[in-house]
Amino acid sequence: MKKSTRKDIRKYTAVFEPALEGGYVVYVPSLPGCVTQGETFEEAQMMVRDAIDGYIAVLKADEEAVPIERPGVVISEVYC
Repeated sequence: MKKSTRKDIRKYTAVFEPALEGGYVVYVPSLPGCVTQGETFEEAQMMVRDAIDGYIAVLKADEEAVPIERPGVVISEVYC
């Protein structure tokens, strides 16, 4: 009998900030401490997916709850 390899699909907001030295720094507000970087936007996208997968894997291994992003997250520029 074939074993199912179902993977849960989750959606998280990732913030991509241009780095001074080039590339992008990326963080995921719903996953505290989940930060990565990439030399290009495409590499940063790939790296943040990997960082999220690793973050969730550690939580599951430690039998901790996996955060679910609340709906309605708004990212906006604020001028002061």
